[in-house]
Amino acid sequence: MIDYPMYCKMMHLKRNEGLNAAQIADALAVDVRTVRKWLRRNAFAPRTGLQRAGKLDPIKREIGRLLEAHPYSAMQIHQRICQQGFTGGYTIVKDYVRKVRPPKVRAFLTLAFAPGECAQVDWGSFGTVAVGAAVRRLSFFVMVLCYSRMMYVQFTVSQTMEHFLDCHQNAFEYFGAVPKRIMVDNLKSAVLKRIV
Repeated sequence: MIDYPMYCKMMHLKRNEGLNAAQIADALAVDVRTVRKWLRRNAFAPRTGLQRAGKLDPIKREIGRLLEAHPYSAMQIHQRICQQGFTGGYTIVKDYVRKVRPPKVRAFLTLAFAPGECAQVDWGSFGTVAVGAAVRRLSFFVMVLCYSRMMYVQFTVSQTMEHFLDCHQNAFEYFGAVPKRIMVDNLKSAVLKRIV
C-alpha cells in the first residue's frame, strides 16, 4: 500500500530527478505497475474500500460474555461458538481472544509487620573461594527485619545446621534483639518436610 510519504518520494524522483517509472520502482522497491498508476494521478488519494463485516462481528458479544463468565481458552471458545453455528476458523477466534482477553492479574500478598515482629532468612550463593588446596562454594546467610528492612549478611563456606544457627546468633547480636518470628524461604537447613 502506498502512503503519502511514498507518493511524495515518487513525485520527487519523477519531477526533480527525472527518473522514469522503472527507475523509480527500483529505487523504492515497488512494483513498476504501481509506480505508473500513482504517477498518472494528479494528487494523492488514499485507497478507500468498503468495510465488510467480519466473520466474527455477529458473535463478538458472545465471545465477550464467555470470557467474562470464565477464562476459557480460545479453543474452548471456538468449540462453543461452532455449536451455535459459527463457521469461521480457529485462528481468527484465537487472534480476537488474544486482543480482548483482560490481562492476567498477578496475585500477591502484601505483608505488614509491627517492629520486632518478624524477620526473613535465606541462603544465597556467591561463587567459589579457595580454602587451602580445595575450592569451596561461598554461601551467604541473609536476615532482613520485615518492618525496618534492616539487613544482616554473613558469608560462610557451608550451609550446615551449625553454620545456620551460628549465623542466627550473630544476626541477633548485630540487631541487638530477637524478632518474635522468623520466616524461612524453603531452606534445606530449615525445612524438613514440605506439606502440600
